[in-house]
Amino acid sequence: MKRIKLYIKLYLISLSAFLVIDMIWIGIFANSFYRNRLGYLLAESPNLAAAVIFYLLFIAGLVFFAVRPGLKKKSAVSGILKSAVFGLMTYGTYDLTNLALIKNWPISVTVVDMIWGMAVSAMVGFISIKLGRHLQIYDS
Repeated sequence: MKRIKLYIKLYLISLSAFLVIDMIWIGIFANSFYRNRLGYLLAESPNLAAAVIFYLLFIAGLVFFAVRPGLKKKSAVSGILKSAVFGLMTYGTYDLTNLALIKNWPISVTVVDMIWGMAVSAMVGFISIKLGRHLQIYDS
C-alpha cells in the first residue's frame, strides 16, 4: 500500500508539472501558432474529455517509462533523457501520422510539436525526479 501511495504522489507531481508547463506553452505561444496554421481544422472549442484522457494517459506513460526508471537508477540524467525520448516518440507518432494522412498538414506544426513534446517531457521528467528524490519516492 505504501508503494501505491508513493506512485500516486509521483503521478500527481508529474501531472501537475505537465499541466502548468503546457498551459503556459498554450497560452503564450502555441494558441496563435496552431490557429494560424491549423485554423481550418480547429473546433470552436476543445473536446475537454479527450484532452483530459490524453493528459492522464500521457503522464501515466511518462511516469512508467521514464520517471520511475530514472528514480530506480538514481539517475536524473537517465530519467530526463528517457522522458525526452518518450515525448519525441509520442508526439512524433501523432504529428507524423497527421503529416502522412491529412491534406495540407503543415510540416512546421510537425517539427514544432515534436520539439515541444520532447522539451515538455524532459522538463516534467526533471521536476518529477527532483521532487521524487526530495520526497524520498524511490522504486525498489
